[in-house]
Amino acid sequence: MSGSAAFFEAVKNRRTYYAITSESTIPDSKIEEIVATAVKHAPSSFNSQSSRAVLLLGDEHKKLWEITLNVLKEIVPAEQLPATEAKIKGFAAGHGTVLFFEDQTAVKDLQAKFPLYQDRFPTWSEHASAILQYIVWTALESEGLGASLQHYNPLITAQVLSTWKLPTSWVLVAQMPFGKPAAPAGDKSFAPIEGERFLVFGKQ
Repeated sequence: MSGSAAFFEAVKNRRTYYAITSESTIPDSKIEEIVATAVKHAPSSFNSQSSRAVLLLGDEHKKLWEITLNVLKEIVPAEQLPATEAKIKGFAAGHGTVLFFEDQTAVKDLQAKFPLYQDRFPTWSEHASAILQYIVWTALESEGLGASLQHYNPLITAQVLSTWKLPTSWVLVAQMPFGKPAAPAGDKSFAPIEGERFLVFGKQ
């Protein structure tokens, strides 16, 4: 299998899994290696390296979803709470969670150095985070783990920063609970590609 074929096989296999268990197909040390390698090599505009990640395992992973549920109980209507609670407990049932942040200190440093582009750096920072999330997600999938991407920020951001004593310049972007899949991923449909989502000009 060629290099690009192997790469796109991983891309095609990456799916969203909501039903996950506390089991893992690989050692925690391998999961740590995956996240660390992704953080190191994920590209970013102006090589800002603004993305940050936190890996939560065991009780620390469960603590995150306890925090999330407690926050949601304060704002979710009573009739919707059972469904919300079931969803959060499903994430907590996983093996771990990767938290993704963007360090605003790095963003502001670039804004100061390159004022011509200062209004673009926050957007480019989000692009860097998205790339990192995708690398981690695809790598976990390649190891037989299932994951999903959640966004309970900014509701839980303050408590996350205080609980794990993280820098206040870190802005929480996403949460990725993962574990061994307990059920297949759902069906996925695709909108037309040629002529709508992908165009070619100058083809010989």
